[in-house]
Amino acid sequence: MIRTETIFDKSHAGRMGIKLPPLDVPKCKLDDNLARKEKALLPQLSEFDVIRHFTNLSNKNMSIDKNFYPLGSCTMKYNPKITERIAALEGFTSIHPHLITNNMIDDFQGTLETIDMLEKTLCEVTGMSAFTTTPQAGAHGEMLGIMMIEKYHESKGNKRKYIIVPDSSHGTNPATAAMVGYEVITIKSDSNGAMDYEEFKAKMNNEVAAVMLTVPNTLGMYNQKIKDICALAHSYDAMMYYDGANMNAIMGVAKPGDIGFDVIHINVHKTFATPHGGGGPGSGPVGVNDKLKPFLPDLGIKKVNNKYELTEGGEHSIGKISPFFGNYGISLRAIVYMTTLGANGMLNASTKAVLNANYIRVRLRDYFDVPFDGLCMHECVLSAKTLAKNGVTAMDIAKYLIDFGMHAPTVYFPLIVKEAIMIEPTETENKETIDIFCDRMIEAVKLAQNNPKAFQDYPKTWGVCRPDDTRAIKELDIRSKH
Repeated sequence: MIRTETIFDKSHAGRMGIKLPPLDVPKCKLDDNLARKEKALLPQLSEFDVIRHFTNLSNKNMSIDKNFYPLGSCTMKYNPKITERIAALEGFTSIHPHLITNNMIDDFQGTLETIDMLEKTLCEVTGMSAFTTTPQAGAHGEMLGIMMIEKYHESKGNKRKYIIVPDSSHGTNPATAAMVGYEVITIKSDSNGAMDYEEFKAKMNNEVAAVMLTVPNTLGMYNQKIKDICALAHSYDAMMYYDGANMNAIMGVAKPGDIGFDVIHINVHKTFATPHGGGGPGSGPVGVNDKLKPFLPDLGIKKVNNKYELTEGGEHSIGKISPFFGNYGISLRAIVYMTTLGANGMLNASTKAVLNANYIRVRLRDYFDVPFDGLCMHECVLSAKTLAKNGVTAMDIAKYLIDFGMHAPTVYFPLIVKEAIMIEPTETENKETIDIFCDRMIEAVKLAQNNPKAFQDYPKTWGVCRPDDTRAIKELDIRSKH
């Protein structure tokens, strides 16, 4: 690993970048046990040194504004700057969260109007009857959905035991089911990359509370049996849960509610072009049909006499899951994105996302193994397993791409594909960029065939090259060594 220069390396005794104003508050003597025995070792720098150092550090980062970022199942699309401009308006940024009380409701009518717009627009896009924006993230929304399903069955005096997920599901699906108290039945994928329908029929029973599916799934495949699955689940009074992580593949084309789903969470920080990555921020509004509407959580809104008011959940509500309307800044960006695009724009975005993914699949299928080579949706999944005989892995391909100014695709997911490389170009990338990416992928395969040992040196041009990823997670140390 190459050591990068720290701000301490630039320090020079006596150099100063800022002079603090005279103290204008009474001095406070610290307890001797709290005071330092020795003066703190701090870097001494000019303002220019500091600005240049952190600007150069920022330029070392991969970012969607600077690099091709084809992370599959993560939707790292370009974020239109209009959403940032609107979200930065003082009327939105200056409002204090704790104003959200009925006795101060006149002070945030505009905020509530945007939430109302988002809920109504999401209903239109998904075919659901009602939405709540209170979940703080997609996983939080998942838990809310499963909790409402649990409450639905309990209200009928029919406590259930299982939730069905496919083996290609996002990890949050079985994790959420288990956290709410259900046992998980996992159904394998068939030769087309969809949940095996015959095995599903065999394992469906009266103790199944819900079926959790992502449509299209993490393999990028649309389940052709989805309506049959919904019908069979409903015949047992089981609920159909739609994981909306991949909604960007069908927005404007198909509505989960029309397909037969009862509840859905939407990762608006993915589908509707708000900042995503780095652990947040997220937002996971949840939509329901009429069957689950009585179970929505506390904290809603309604318009009475041309004025928005806060509402509480009904007698069957699961109660409060959040004191606020989710991550409001993210929800605000989402409604700006949707109203800017309109119905035709969203349809065009989905169509282009599917086109771009299939273009990559076809260009690269002669060089990589394609485990499911049918028409894919917004992302395609390749496998580097054919390169294993030369000692080259999916991780090697990922490290190689970094030197060419491209973030790596997702590797080793879905877990059911050996040496998986999941690629999601999104609708915002043009053909020229995609062709450069495909060319680099093809060159990587040829290098693996002719000089596989070369991959051990990639990336060559960055401050950090081939760290021990496992050790870095387990022994995280971000302290300066000075």
